[in-house]
Parts: sequence; C-alpha cells; structure tokens
Amino acid sequence: MMDKKQTLEMIAAISNANGAPGFEDDVVAAILPYARELGETQVDRMRNLFIRRRENTGDRPVVQLDAHSDEVGFMVQAICPNGTLRIIPLGGWVSHNVPAHKMWVRNREGAYIPGLTASKPPHFMTAQERSAPLEISSITVDVGATSREEAVEVFGVRIGEPVVPDVTFTYSEKSDLMVGKSFDCRLGCASIVKTLDALKGQALNVDITGACAAQEEVGVRGATVTAQVIRPDIAIVFEGCPADDTCVEPYMVQTAIKRGPMLRHVDARMITNPRYQRYALDLAAQLNIPVQEAVRSAGSTNGAAIHLTGSGVPVIVIGVPVRYAHTHYGVSAYADFDNGVKLACEILQRMDRALIESF
Repeated sequence: MMDKKQTLEMIAAISNANGAPGFEDDVVAAILPYARELGETQVDRMRNLFIRRRENTGDRPVVQLDAHSDEVGFMVQAICPNGTLRIIPLGGWVSHNVPAHKMWVRNREGAYIPGLTASKPPHFMTAQERSAPLEISSITVDVGATSREEAVEVFGVRIGEPVVPDVTFTYSEKSDLMVGKSFDCRLGCASIVKTLDALKGQALNVDITGACAAQEEVGVRGATVTAQVIRPDIAIVFEGCPADDTCVEPYMVQTAIKRGPMLRHVDARMITNPRYQRYALDLAAQLNIPVQEAVRSAGSTNGAAIHLTGSGVPVIVIGVPVRYAHTHYGVSAYADFDNGVKLACEILQRMDRALIESF
C-alpha cells in the first residue's frame, strides 16, 4: 500500500500534468502508471480513463468511483498582429483572477511553451477603463513573439490549442498543506487511485470501477459517458470542492480546510440521495472520521450526470476542501484528502446488495 510520501508524489504528478477540458491526455498518462497496478485500465476516445479493480468478478453490484481529470483552462482563439494570443475560457474563470500569471501554451509540435497572461497597463488606460470591470476578451497571452508571423513560425502557435496555468505542486510538512493547480479535481483522481490501492486484495461484496472523466468543467460531459459504460448500482464522486472558510461569515462555514472532507446535501444539479448521505455521515461519526456537511446553492459535480443514469443511481460526493478553486493556486490539507479516502474505504468494505437496495 502506498505510504504518505508515495501518495504525495502521485498527487504532485497528477496535479502538475496539463489537462484543459478536451485535452486530458497528459493527465491520463500521469495516472496510468499507478492505475495499472490496480486492475484493468481502458482509455476511450474522449480520454475518459476506466480502472476496473483486479478483484472484480462480474456478478456483484457495481460501484463507480468518479473524479474528473480536466482543469479550468483556456483555448487560443486568435493570434494578434503583435504576436499576442486572444483566448477564450474553458470552464468557470473570474476575469480578475486571470492576468499577470504564468501559463503554458501548447504549440503545433505538442510541446507546452511558457507565456504570461497580460492586460493593458494602467499607464495607458483612460479613467473610464480603470473603473470598468475587466473582461476576459481584454486579456491576452504573451509568449514573447513580436509579430503574428513570429508566433506562428518560431513559437509554433496555432489556434485551437489549450492554455493552462504554469504551477508546480508543493507540500509543507509543517502545515500539512498542499499548494498547486487543478486540485479540482486532481485530488479526486488521486483519491480513486489511493482508495483502490488501500483495498487491494481485500474480499468485498461489490465490484468497483474507477473513472477519471474528461470535460467536467464544461458540462459533466465525460461522466455522462462513463456512467453509461459502467452502469453503476451506486457511486461515490470524489471532488476538489471550493473551500468557504475565507469568504463567508463564521456561522456559514461548511467547507473549511483541516476539518475533514465535505459531503454535500444538495447543489445546483443534484439532491444527494438522503438515505445514502445519512448512512455515510453516521458511519463517519461512528468511526471518528472528521467530516463536514454542506448545503450548496450553486455549483455541481459529475454526480449530476451519474445519478440520472439508468433507473437512477444513489450518489454521494466526498469533497476535499480547496481554497481558491478555479484560480492558478489551490490550497488543501493532506489530512482532508486522507480522511476522504478512509471514509470511502469504510463504506466500500460494508457495501453489499442489501445495503444498496436500502437507499
């Protein structure tokens, strides 16, 4: 079983991989070395990655472990005459978080080249421009070219290519905090691998298939496919969920770092199966696994697609709190990640047909 050092190395590899929606190839490549140790792997044409547990028998209820492999990013829309790049967002960005950051831009050779997000300097702004909200359309990426021809011929830039944050994962043992990009939802992908690794060789009453789904950030598209392929009887969705402990009143905090994984009762696209949710919360309390529960009025997960599959699938979401999700840098506690995996393992070790039917 992977120890903490090995787990952190895995999280770093998966977090650092570049994977804008639709371009998850590098993320899949980062996960595969770990996944192949756990069972049969398959990658479909959307770049959804399936991990079928080696101990599956084919005649038991099926559990889907879900996470998404993409990250919020951008796509090159046009190359300006001065060599800078116009971009459009892939996923939910807030425009004022975008400028003045390092980015990776994929070129026609498939290499990621460095760039910077740029906006008009204040020295050249009118008073009206300074007071107006910044629009994504006003932000460009500068790769160092001085003309369109140089951007194309020397840097190999072309339209339609992905752009992602340039951030390297770090971990502080003193604070137990991880800092990196794409924790939404690479921490979920790592949770699938870690859960399957922890259960390796154990006799269970269910078959388990993990699915790292593509294109969640643009409308849970990959999970719409994975759920149809797996046809689960029940599911656990792992997420890197936005932490609220720095931005709401103390009495409203429901997703704080260092207080355990968060299980949501509802979000914009799914009411969590209340019987399954209560079972998970009660089990966590019984086993002294710290968890948080939340009522979300916005946002969604792959559970939106999975719970509507077939005749309806009970789903819970185990979320690792991430401060500053959908920006360049996320901050999460390793203990929250670890406790999410522990809870998933405890649920799966108790899961059987009768329990599933009781939900």
